[in-house]
Amino acid sequence: MAGEDIESRGVEKNNYSSADAFEEGENQWASWLIPVFVVANVAMFLVVMYVNNCPRDFKNRGWSLLGHNDKCAARFLGRFSFQPLRENPLFGPSSATLEKLGALNWNKVVHRHQGWRLISCIWLHAGIIHLIANMMSLVFIGVRLEQQFGFVRVGVIYLLSGFGGSILSSLFIQNQISVGASGSLFGLLGAMLSELITNWSIYTNKIVALSTLLFIVLVNLAVGILPHVDNFAHIGGFLAGILLGFVLLPRPQFGWIERHNLPVGVRAKSKYKGYQYVLWLVSLILLIVGFMVGLVMLFRGVNGYERCRWCRYVSCVPTSKWECDEP
Repeated sequence: MAGEDIESRGVEKNNYSSADAFEEGENQWASWLIPVFVVANVAMFLVVMYVNNCPRDFKNRGWSLLGHNDKCAARFLGRFSFQPLRENPLFGPSSATLEKLGALNWNKVVHRHQGWRLISCIWLHAGIIHLIANMMSLVFIGVRLEQQFGFVRVGVIYLLSGFGGSILSSLFIQNQISVGASGSLFGLLGAMLSELITNWSIYTNKIVALSTLLFIVLVNLAVGILPHVDNFAHIGGFLAGILLGFVLLPRPQFGWIERHNLPVGVRAKSKYKGYQYVLWLVSLILLIVGFMVGLVMLFRGVNGYERCRWCRYVSCVPTSKWECDEP
């Protein structure tokens, strides 16, 4: 009986999976970068509203004879008050202010060599509603990822996904400005999806986790077909995030983690499984090629709609309720 007890305990120990190990240690990182990103976005919005100064703009444009609905919203905020809701229903600044402070503008990126706008635009938001929605999503998605994988990898995914979203957006949206952290947020979602795939064997409720994540992604992409929503930034960030997740977020095998406890003469497993190495290499190549091709096309002034006519429906589907802006 004693021998059976020892054997059963040994079997239980051997069945202790890497998922259990990571579940115990998933909070080993304190999340500080994501809160810093939230503070930076909020601070940047305040700067934008300070520069916008709707009352001064109102006076300079001679709107004193216009109706009440054409006046600054929340005028008690002074220079931080919002543009008239007919101009900006998201309670935010004017498009001219956003463009002045770094919004994505195809003409200025390509013809005036202001490539920095591909990054600066992800720190700007069109209004307080836009800001709150994105920051809530960032906290919900980003904090846990940072706790599991650390600030370096999550920070890289956030910035490069936003950059990738800006590139794809610029290739298609060339007559309007674009702002927002949505590309970065979709990048974090994409990284979560690829992390689930590349570490598939360590998860217990695989199908539930995959179905939930895919549902969230599809719902958010579906929202992107509404007018005035930059779905190309969402898609570009999502694709970059998936590839970055395969490159930066694979977890070692449990046998490799426990290599120090192995008896003498027993060979430890390799750090990663074979398919993880394949996904890492393929994703890295696609990531480099994708960024290079996208940048070359962008700075050559390529119009994405000329190469893909049906792509106009990716960002906006016209209905009887609304019309889409012509590309």
